[in-house]
Amino acid sequence: MKFALIALSRKYHVSESLKRVICWVNDSNNTLIATSETKLLIDEKYHDNFDFVSTDEEAIERCDVVISVGGDGTLLRAARLVMYHNKPILGINSGRLGFLANIPREHIENALDYTAKRSFEVDRRFMLEAETSDGRIHHALNEFVFSKGSSGSMISLNAYYDDVLINRYWSDGIIIAGPTGSTAYNMSCGGPIITPSADVMILNPINPHTLTTRPLVLSASKPITIKAAPSNQVVLFSKDGEICDISSAETEAKIRRSDFTIDLIKLPGQTYFDTLRNKLMWGMDIRDTFTNT
Repeated sequence: MKFALIALSRKYHVSESLKRVICWVNDSNNTLIATSETKLLIDEKYHDNFDFVSTDEEAIERCDVVISVGGDGTLLRAARLVMYHNKPILGINSGRLGFLANIPREHIENALDYTAKRSFEVDRRFMLEAETSDGRIHHALNEFVFSKGSSGSMISLNAYYDDVLINRYWSDGIIIAGPTGSTAYNMSCGGPIITPSADVMILNPINPHTLTTRPLVLSASKPITIKAAPSNQVVLFSKDGEICDISSAETEAKIRRSDFTIDLIKLPGQTYFDTLRNKLMWGMDIRDTFTNT
């Protein structure tokens, strides 16, 4: 089996996880494909065991499975690269939380064994698509965010569902999240957790200047449009935490469910609710902590 290796080290220390992946591949006679940039993260004694290519896109085109080593940010980047090629992603966590990249270091070899035998299960996630006022199309797995600029002032945004006005929001911004992004920025801003298979989108205002404004869960069968009103405000538009370069004077985007989906590899028996409990301490009773001390 051919594995494309996607790894970023700017935020997290990935060398131990990389070493374990490389050693497993060597022992199992599989193939690793990576870029020259990733080559810098790998000890020279392992270089002969790699097929190095120019770009991550080329590595993904030539592989059977993508291995993402890092945090959730690394996996989100891999997802946008993979969406045109329909290759499954094995997310190995070398970051902090690792909600999407949920294979811990100690389970790397076990996860790779299942993957090589093609006995893994797939967790399919749909992506979001945004068409901005400049005519460009953007994709995100977690969320799109409209947020205030460097001035620090609140911004005024109109939200429409299937071209029908929902509300005018005066706030620090608005999050439009899919089910995968429900446990990311949306959750931090008090939004609901949505199971991955739900065909919905979340509209969540960030710090709205009213006590009555709450997040909305809307069917993904119709688009959500966000428009700066008035248009001369400084509004930042981002996808999965990455700022998009669009004109702040024409900030408008129509967001819908994308036709692209991402397949995340999970171990047999691993469930979404296991991840909620283990990663987010979901349902943990803090009284138990004090009882045992």
